[in-house]
Amino acid sequence: MNQETKTNKTGFTTKSITMMALFAAILCISAYISIPLPIPGSPHITLLNFVIIVIALLFPLSQSFITILVWMALGAIGLPVFIGGGSGIGYLTNIFGGYTFSFLVIAIVLPLIRGKKYNRILYTIAAIVGVVLIDIIGMLFWKVNAGLSWKVAFLSGFVAFIPLDLVKAVIAAQIIPAFRKVMQSAE
Repeated sequence: MNQETKTNKTGFTTKSITMMALFAAILCISAYISIPLPIPGSPHITLLNFVIIVIALLFPLSQSFITILVWMALGAIGLPVFIGGGSGIGYLTNIFGGYTFSFLVIAIVLPLIRGKKYNRILYTIAAIVGVVLIDIIGMLFWKVNAGLSWKVAFLSGFVAFIPLDLVKAVIAAQIIPAFRKVMQSAE
């Protein structure tokens, strides 16, 4: 019996649990790679949503969701895994918390719309939908919790991020076959 066929009570294989843990660790690291925007009080541009999109395109829905949930739980209990070393429930409920919570939505939506077999166009569309959802959910959360006008929220919470996020989405969709190849050879 190889590693792929050994399953635990949850139905996950040893390999899938290892890959989910590895990608949760990659999420922790990606949150530290951030560039602050020149807009006072605005969120940072990070590699975090790039990694979120990769996870949602790479893993089945349950594994995608659990990977991101584990990362969020680590941050919620106080480990400094959020952007800039942030942590705690306060981080998740601050004015930018919507961006973080949107990752759970992406972990569900993308595996549902991308299809099971890799198709470059469909995966690219799914990735674009993903970053648009992240930016819209985050912007709405920010607008409501910070009391911003629609114009300010849209310009600083959506427009400021979407160009680079679209580039990250397209790149993420293109590299999925390479990730799958590496994951398959890691047996």
